[in-house]
Amino acid sequence: MPTTSVLKTVLTPTAIAKLVLAWGSVVALVLGGKALEGDLSTPVLFTVLGLIVAVILAAASGVVTEAEHLAEKLGDPYGTLVLTLSIVLIEVILISAVMLGPGEHATIARDSVMAVSMIILNLVVGVSLLVGGLKHSNLRPNKTGVSAYLSLLVVLVTVAFALPALIGTAGSYTSAQAIPIVALTVVLYAFFLARQMGAQRADFQEVATGDAEVTVVRGGGGSATAAEPTSRLADALAHHRPELIGRSLLLVAMVVPIVLLSHDMASLLDDGLDRLGAPVALSGILIAMIVFLPETITAIRAALAGEIQRVSNLCHGALVSTVGLTIPAVLTIGLLTGQTVTLGEGPTNLVLLAVSLLLTMTTFTGRRVTAMHGAAHLFVFVLYGLTVFQ
Repeated sequence: MPTTSVLKTVLTPTAIAKLVLAWGSVVALVLGGKALEGDLSTPVLFTVLGLIVAVILAAASGVVTEAEHLAEKLGDPYGTLVLTLSIVLIEVILISAVMLGPGEHATIARDSVMAVSMIILNLVVGVSLLVGGLKHSNLRPNKTGVSAYLSLLVVLVTVAFALPALIGTAGSYTSAQAIPIVALTVVLYAFFLARQMGAQRADFQEVATGDAEVTVVRGGGGSATAAEPTSRLADALAHHRPELIGRSLLLVAMVVPIVLLSHDMASLLDDGLDRLGAPVALSGILIAMIVFLPETITAIRAALAGEIQRVSNLCHGALVSTVGLTIPAVLTIGLLTGQTVTLGEGPTNLVLLAVSLLLTMTTFTGRRVTAMHGAAHLFVFVLYGLTVFQ
């Protein structure tokens, strides 16, 4: 496909408008940052917050559009990996930037990853299963793929939240403990990605219902058994490489301003919640929800389309990537800068996290998932919200 045609296909007027709006808002906040540092009146403060959220929603819709085009061309798990890694990598960079900035931020990684864990495992999964289960009566995930995600999550969240509280000092790993933890986590995550994109890629694809064997659902109405050697990724790269590169770059260009705007919004949100008398911890939860908004929208759309394994790829895959990338990054920064990195969680959050993982296991190991499973996940998220206000 000629370069001109690719540009017209990818850079549609709508995409350009969203891109200009998002980056224009980032520039406006940078130039007008000093004006926002003063003591704003309550109406002005919430007006600015509303405008920022509106821009983020517009950019998020652009991210979802590009992610859906990529998923259509690449298939799973490759299509969802592009969206997941884009958001997670930038989130890791954001946390790292906060740690390297002025002030003490010993618990920033713990608080952020905990909020993301509860949001993904219960809020996003819950809403997706609820709307998907109400529309479809036979949603069957690929159990092997979900089991792989859960196996890694059990290990990673234990290393992230429970182990430092048990063997560390005041919830922090010592240097001698942090080094092997970083190395082992990186190796495990790299091995997971290699298997997911290679020999076990069929474990993360949709399965057709009613077949005796696992049949991979493919775009265009055809299907292929898990043993079929033909790689859809190779075909896509051979025939659509320029478009794939263009859409990937546009997706990242849409994601970056979402994270930057969320970061700049944090101080305004803290001030607004303080005026409302809400707990400051709620700020981290709201920011995490906004950062992962594109993935949330994509997961809900996938559930409505009956693509329940894609929901798992987006949610569970995002959480594996978040923990698998964040923990090594923050521990490495702590080792290099001498900062204390507090990861150990309290008993309340550890119990809620254990319940969330157990609930996820029971939800996705049955013959099918239903709206009732979604309601149970949402109930756990409400319980988490109640603990935030204690």
